[in-house]
Amino acid sequence: MEDDSEPEQSSWAYLPDVCLRHVFHWLDDRDRSRAALVCKKWSCTMDSGSLWRCRTITFYGQPSRARTLEFQSALWYTKKFGKYLKHLEIKLSNPYNTPFIKKFQVIMRGLLSHLGKCNSHLVSLSIKYLELDCLIWKNVVRAQFIKNLAAFLRRMSKQLDYLNLKGARITLEEGCELLNSLSSLTNRSFISEINIEDFFSLHLSVYSSALFHQTMSKFHRLTILTFNYNCISDELLDILREHSSHSLCTLNIKCHIHDPHGQMVSGTSWANLAKRAPKLNVNFFFERVMKHDHLARILLVEIPVRSVSLRSCYFSDPDWTMRPTLTNLLPAYWHGLQKLTLELNNDHEFLDNELLQLILSSKRLLFLKVWAFLSVSFMERLLQNRAERKCILTTIKVRIYTAQDDSTEEERLLADIYRKFKYLIDSELNYFVITYPMV
Repeated sequence: MEDDSEPEQSSWAYLPDVCLRHVFHWLDDRDRSRAALVCKKWSCTMDSGSLWRCRTITFYGQPSRARTLEFQSALWYTKKFGKYLKHLEIKLSNPYNTPFIKKFQVIMRGLLSHLGKCNSHLVSLSIKYLELDCLIWKNVVRAQFIKNLAAFLRRMSKQLDYLNLKGARITLEEGCELLNSLSSLTNRSFISEINIEDFFSLHLSVYSSALFHQTMSKFHRLTILTFNYNCISDELLDILREHSSHSLCTLNIKCHIHDPHGQMVSGTSWANLAKRAPKLNVNFFFERVMKHDHLARILLVEIPVRSVSLRSCYFSDPDWTMRPTLTNLLPAYWHGLQKLTLELNNDHEFLDNELLQLILSSKRLLFLKVWAFLSVSFMERLLQNRAERKCILTTIKVRIYTAQDDSTEEERLLADIYRKFKYLIDSELNYFVITYPMV
């Protein structure tokens, strides 16, 4: 007797479309293409727009066969499903010569041209660390790339909400050309987040540029702005107050030793901005700017500071001392400081007491990261105060520098301290503390 019943199907055949798309979401391009060959339903799932909203394309300077295939696949699918794209990230991995940069420029010209014609959904674009001031960027290639990118930004200016060009390293005129592209259609831009950290070449006094001020005056809905301190002036703060105070929430400011940072900025300008932008928080990142007189010009009491990071990058300089900064400058932010990062080579001064007092006086401090010469007893004192609820830290990450080759004794003491406060650490803290020989 013949069996006319339908062959039994796998439970996968009955998987709802929304679940199938979720499974496809976690597959890379190669696995997606293989899965699409299983059946018609899976093939249709491959064309779901929700799978192609985010895309990262990495240009490898020294590609292997696997990396080449990965790149070609990412590029092909970006073009094929580009109309669905909402978030695009372009990465340059170890660009090492002019031919590679020329190839990058040509491919980007075609990609941006294609997306400019087919896409109406892109809200986020990130192209970091272009380093256009490097010699491998020949003038003609560089000029063509900036021209193509500016044209693309003009086309996307009405829909783009996030732009990250961190590390572009371009001239003042080129930088303002790209930023102006975001407002070229209406002479206003309503983009909400821009990252232009290290966007301009080193040594540029951007703060004194009327062209830069004119460019920034076209942004009318900034929520988060990430940039360098060499851009800040009274004029810029007044522009932000006038055009973006209703939306502005975060300023991320990097101050590097090689960037100009000697300009005088009025505390009144900061106070006026903070008054008009009550949601504003400011995060400072200092790279090798450690001298008290330099920091005192920048860290004004009127600034609503939420986070401070001070990094000396292993450099030790007897001309600077951290004590006045810990005792005079940072305590001014006791009511708002939530995150503190210190990476110091303070082999010439002892800071245990000053640092502990700063922590205890900062009533909202939640995050502490310290790489410095400290005594092991500092950790016991800190944890004891935390156990007594004299501070509210939830994250403690400490690297205790030592001048000794053998730190066995310090490690033993740290283990004893951990056991003493294990109940607190395991239940309430993100805790990581080690010793680190600096010889």
